[in-house]
Amino acid sequence: MSGEKSRGEKHGGTRRAAAEAAQDDMVTAFQVDALDLRGRTVRLGATLDAVLAHHDYPPAVKRVVGEAVTLAVLLGSSLKFEGRFILQTQTDGPVDMVVADFVSPDKIRAYARFDKEALAEAERRNESSPAALIGRGHLAMTIDQGISANRYQGVVALDGSGLEEAAHEYFQQSEQIPTRVRLAVGEEMKAGGASSSWRAGGLLAQFLPQDASRSRMADLAPGDAPEGTAPHAVDEDDAWVEARSLVGTLEDVELIDRDLSSERLLYRLFHERGVRVFEPLPVAAHCSCSRERVSGVLASFSGEERRGMIQDDGNVAVTCEFCGRSYKFSAEEILGGHGDS
Repeated sequence: MSGEKSRGEKHGGTRRAAAEAAQDDMVTAFQVDALDLRGRTVRLGATLDAVLAHHDYPPAVKRVVGEAVTLAVLLGSSLKFEGRFILQTQTDGPVDMVVADFVSPDKIRAYARFDKEALAEAERRNESSPAALIGRGHLAMTIDQGISANRYQGVVALDGSGLEEAAHEYFQQSEQIPTRVRLAVGEEMKAGGASSSWRAGGLLAQFLPQDASRSRMADLAPGDAPEGTAPHAVDEDDAWVEARSLVGTLEDVELIDRDLSSERLLYRLFHERGVRVFEPLPVAAHCSCSRERVSGVLASFSGEERRGMIQDDGNVAVTCEFCGRSYKFSAEEILGGHGDS
């Protein structure tokens, strides 16, 4: 859009007034033609609260989950087919695993595993930022198109710098697309002793010129080059330098401010270049677990393994890690009535 008062619709040339306040639980695509820039913003309110409500996480862990959910929505909402985008960390930090599962076009769920004692020690040392709590390990991002297609998985190292930097590394290594990601999570305290709520926001910006040579990136250091070897260097395109610098001015509070809409946020960043903002798409917390799905998972184990799952009461109980819903099966149900092997 050429001014703050209008935006381009996704279909046709209709214009409408930009929203004043943030529209929560929405993904908004944008495009800055003058900078060959495309991207998305996400704002999460009630959806993030719903994801977090299934678990009694301490506030520091909620921030980690909030960042993972925001990143999963930013990346998963780009899928052009019905499928699943799964973000998972495996690390040595107090929060040693986080899983965020986005089902296109609009469903998100997540959970985290953490060590209470290690978390308390990290907080005592004032080392409880999301990056510090995740620690070092790896981040896996999986695209699952269903049983009729192969899975695609990209893995990138987590070196203690957090999910933003890991996302930058992923796009540099696997996609070779100049990319910047911003994530923010905050707790909103309510008056009168009411329960607090959580908000999150994120922005992804990618440099996608028609001439691919303009988006060339420097090669990664090989690690075994002779001493004194000059690193590979590539002059960055001026448009990307400008876009990256503008994104770098974005503050956390702007991403989670309920009084600042995504449209006005994007206008603040790119109004001098002109920004087109497309119709926002909703996102909601939703767990895809069901009795049938759990039964199918149990059926994948051998008869001996299933017999080992039977508890003293003669049943097998399974609890969904994402939503906490429990499913109970009798021994006859999981053994097929024949004690199969």
